[in-house]
Amino acid sequence: MTTTDVPAATARRARTPGGAPERRPRRRREGAAWVFLSPWVLGATVLTLLPMAVSLYLSFTDYNLFDPPRWVGLRNYTQMFTEDPRYWRSVRTTLLYVALAVPLQLALALLVALALKSVKRGKGFYRSAFYAPSLLGASMSIALVWRAVFNDGGNLLGTGGWVNRPGWSLLAVALLTVWQFGAPMVIFLAGLQQIPPELYEAAAVDGAGKWRQFVSVTLPMLSPVLFFNLVLQTIQAFQVFTPAFAVSAGKGGPADSTLVYTLYLYDRGFVASHMGYASAMAWVLLLAIGAVTAVLFRTSRSWVFYASEGDR
Repeated sequence: MTTTDVPAATARRARTPGGAPERRPRRRREGAAWVFLSPWVLGATVLTLLPMAVSLYLSFTDYNLFDPPRWVGLRNYTQMFTEDPRYWRSVRTTLLYVALAVPLQLALALLVALALKSVKRGKGFYRSAFYAPSLLGASMSIALVWRAVFNDGGNLLGTGGWVNRPGWSLLAVALLTVWQFGAPMVIFLAGLQQIPPELYEAAAVDGAGKWRQFVSVTLPMLSPVLFFNLVLQTIQAFQVFTPAFAVSAGKGGPADSTLVYTLYLYDRGFVASHMGYASAMAWVLLLAIGAVTAVLFRTSRSWVFYASEGDR
C-alpha cells in the first residue's frame, strides 16, 4: 500500500474550514455593502446625528445665535417647567390639537376607504383625487388659502371669523390636518383589500348585519393597519407647524389659542434668539413623542389583532 503526503498548506486549510481563505469572500461582500451604504451613513451622521448632538449641547447653554454659547446647565429646563406659563399653554394647545385632529382624520380616512372599496369604475381617479390634499395641504400657500376661508371674509358653512375667535381658531387648524387624510386612507384601503371575503360571508350566514360585520370583522382584521396609522399620525400631529403658523400669522393667536409646541419653539429660537432654550424644548418634545409612542405600543397588546398569532 502506498501513501500520498498531503502538502502542509492543504492540510491546514482542511483542518481549519473557517480559516482566512473562506473568510475573504464574506469580507469582500461586507465591504461592498458598506460602500453602497456609505451615502446613507454619511447623510445620517452629518444631517441627523451630528445636529442632534449639537442641539443636545446647546440645550445646556445660553446661546443667542450671535455670541458664543455659554454653559448654564439645567437652567433652560428649570425655566421651561417652572417659570414660563406660555410653555405650558403651548403644551395644552398641542395636546388639544392632537386630540381633535388625529381621531377626526383617521375616522374620515377609514370612512372614505370603505366607500372606495366598493367602487367598481374610476377607482384610480377617486384614489388620486382624495390623496391630492395630502400632497398639497402641507404647503404654505394652501395654509394661507385656509386662513382666508376661515377669516372674517369667509362664509363657507358659517366659518367666517373662526381664526379670530379663541374658541374656534384651533379647530380651523385641526380641520386643515383632517383634510389631509389621503395618506392614511390609502393605507386603510390596502388593509381592507387584504381581509378575506369568506369572513364576511360567514358573518352574514350567522345573521350579522353591516354594522355587526364592521365591528366584529372589519375592525379586528384592520387593527394592525389602524394602529400603524394611529402611531404615524400622532407623531406628525405633535410636530404640526405650518397650519398654525399660517392661520395665526406666526403669532399663535388669538390669545395663544393656536400656540402649538413647535410654533412656540420657533418663536423662542428664531424670533427671540434664545436658541439654547429652543434646543431644550426640542429635546423635551422628542422625549414626549417617544413616551407617547411607547404607551401606544404598550396598550396595543389589548386591541391589535394579528392573524398569525391567533386569538388572544
